[in-house]
Amino acid sequence: MAAEYFTLTQAGQAEEIIKKSRFVCAVAPIRSEDEAQAFIARIRAAHPKATHHVPVYMLGDDDHIQRANDDGEPSGTAGVPMLRTLQEMGLHDVAAVTTRYFGGIKLGAGGLIRAYAGSVTAAVQAAGISRRVAMRQMTLTVPYPQLDRLTHWLEGHHITISASDYQAVVALTIAVPETEADPVAAGITELTAGQVTPTRGPLTPLLVPQAR
Repeated sequence: MAAEYFTLTQAGQAEEIIKKSRFVCAVAPIRSEDEAQAFIARIRAAHPKATHHVPVYMLGDDDHIQRANDDGEPSGTAGVPMLRTLQEMGLHDVAAVTTRYFGGIKLGAGGLIRAYAGSVTAAVQAAGISRRVAMRQMTLTVPYPQLDRLTHWLEGHHITISASDYQAVVALTIAVPETEADPVAAGITELTAGQVTPTRGPLTPLLVPQAR
């Protein structure tokens, strides 16, 4: 899992009429090729009378899986422009399908490229973009005499306590960005003179919506 990357906040859709052709683009976050194929199938089923369904998707922190299909449009005028638009936005783990109802007026290669690329841009704007941050869970076993000092330190560093268990000692669970895990662990150990040593747990993704 990458320390952080950008993906869609949720599924979204946008529609535009260009020279009597209707372009409807749907986008969605995905985590597997099965999810991508299921999403594409749902969009096709929702528009059975459309002229074209142009699907693209990318998977992985490094986009090691990339798929694009022109679905009958002239080669290079539909799927590739959509895929390139998602790449230029810096998005990952995303699928898009642009459905076209042909209106009788040909757009030409340049017009098609602009239409399909623009359809993705509009749909992504409707869905929203989030930053996915890899968060490292940590468990802290805290003696009561250290509790107030430690919780004050956590508050000062804007670290939220996600769980707590008060027994003979207090067990606290926190989550911090993976890039900050080492300095946070060192800071807690220094603050408590070695009485509290964070135990590292799994990495979990957290979506942070970006301002539009």
